[in-house]
Amino acid sequence: MAQVMTSALALLGGPRTVTANPGDTFTWPIITPEIEAAVLEVLRRGAMSGTDVTVKFEQEFAAWHGLEYGLAHNTGTAALHSAMFGLGIGKGDEIICPTVTYWASALPVFSLGGTVVFADIDPNSLCLEPTDIERWITPRTKAIVVVHYLGHPADMDPIMAIARRHNLKVIEDCSHAHGAQYKGRMVGTIGDVGAFSLMSGKSFAIGEGGIFITNDRRVYERAIAFGHYERHKSLTEEDLVAGAGLPLGGYKYRMHQLSSAVGREQIKKYPSEMAEIDRAMNYFWDLLEGVPGIRAHRPPKDSGLTMGGWYSPVGLYRPEELSGLSVTRFCQALAAEGVSTRPGLNKALHLHKVFGDLDIYGDGEPTRVANLPEGATISQPMGTLPVAESIQGRVFGVPWFKKYSPDVIQEHVSAIKKVVERHEDLLADDPGNPTVAGSWGMTVRADAS
Repeated sequence: MAQVMTSALALLGGPRTVTANPGDTFTWPIITPEIEAAVLEVLRRGAMSGTDVTVKFEQEFAAWHGLEYGLAHNTGTAALHSAMFGLGIGKGDEIICPTVTYWASALPVFSLGGTVVFADIDPNSLCLEPTDIERWITPRTKAIVVVHYLGHPADMDPIMAIARRHNLKVIEDCSHAHGAQYKGRMVGTIGDVGAFSLMSGKSFAIGEGGIFITNDRRVYERAIAFGHYERHKSLTEEDLVAGAGLPLGGYKYRMHQLSSAVGREQIKKYPSEMAEIDRAMNYFWDLLEGVPGIRAHRPPKDSGLTMGGWYSPVGLYRPEELSGLSVTRFCQALAAEGVSTRPGLNKALHLHKVFGDLDIYGDGEPTRVANLPEGATISQPMGTLPVAESIQGRVFGVPWFKKYSPDVIQEHVSAIKKVVERHEDLLADDPGNPTVAGSWGMTVRADAS
């Protein structure tokens, strides 16, 4: 890139680059009169804890994906928990999950008596690395949890081939990727179950809530039996009917109907909103194509993969192209210019004590191995998953543009280019990256609230 000397960096006393009022570029979710009317209808007839609106939402959400069954839950975590139970995951079973993800992709398996073994991630997609899966498969492995992380579809073809070869079930955690496509197929429709968080920060936002979709009637009914006792009259499987009336898991996972009402309206307008987000985010990255030190976190344009609503977008950072400047210092400079950002992403779960030596349920040994055969071990210390362990210094948050606002986007692009062009000015006071970086949850930024 040709050197174009700009004004001094804002971090070092120069003028801030991003100064224009962004208007509604970052406003989310978009609340319409139709949403307000739908919520008021539920409130006014006292139907907040019913299921009639929820059942309609389930049917419409499943139909949008071309699948037969949808089951709504009060959170995405509950949807994932129920998907695991629905697939029959239980005591002594293992699931394989990418280590870089939100904890709900894996942690609910503990309450079923199962455990998790983590696999590494691809450094470009940030999703589960297919070539790392098979080394973690044991006779106890029951399922693979695939996370379409930060909107980027995972590489499903090789993952499904591995699952078929080893007779494993596949749960797609689509909580970041509503509406994303993998080679012409919507994510959530490729594995055995697709699970989604629908909380208000997600790209498909209904308030607190979650849902899973499947074509497997037994998985659907097992999940109803598990946490939806008020709907047990719909059960047809003989063994499940025998336990009808009380939730088999002791959980109450019904979705609040105010959320269901919002969800029904979101289905109508989300495709157009998603298209505008996609246009805006691709425009942003197109303008940054070829800028040293940064790469777009998006699939190649001819891949047949799409990013859906681009939930919590990031860029890939290449410090070796910017004189070794740490991503921490880079983000400090971006923030001073007015760019909403942060270094890193979710911490690698295999390094947390919950998945190490903590005895959560009083078994007298770490919960992670409490239900495994004597002598079995799944220890995954530092050094086990090298890509995930080093990724925090190679990723940074970027603004999540909800509207195609060229002037606003261009101003942010100018700020990023300015920091790149003057990156050498930052080297003298570079603190480096912290030893422990990232967040166990998703970091909240101003444009994502």
